[in-house]
Amino acid sequence: MLKDKVRIIDLPKIADPRGNLTVAEEMKETPFRIARAYWTYDVPGGESRGGHAHKVLEQLIIATSGSFDVTVDDGHERRTYHLNHPYQGLYVGPGIWRTLDDFSSGAVCMVLASELFDEEDYIRDYDDFLTYARCTK
Repeated sequence: MLKDKVRIIDLPKIADPRGNLTVAEEMKETPFRIARAYWTYDVPGGESRGGHAHKVLEQLIIATSGSFDVTVDDGHERRTYHLNHPYQGLYVGPGIWRTLDDFSSGAVCMVLASELFDEEDYIRDYDDFLTYARCTK
């Protein structure tokens, strides 16, 4: 079920008149050890990112600037989350198809990942994902 593998995580927001600060520490705010961080930016209007699932990798997806939508799908249920707060992240567990769309101008998507890049962990074809989802349920 989606609710078991996808959820919004509120990150600490430390208010300061000089500018706010938010932190995500492994095994504290994130339910996994952080092995990799990356960010996507300058996404042209109308473009999508993601469009894949992972077999093992867990992620925390954060809109550090601007906004975008993340649509998640476990092969049975689909839900879209609008991310627009740098003090919230969307946890996406393994076995979930994800697509990122509707990036605002200047949006920055930061991802904290539980694993280093491994092409073998990716499922990039949706029909293959549906087969994988049926086999792992």
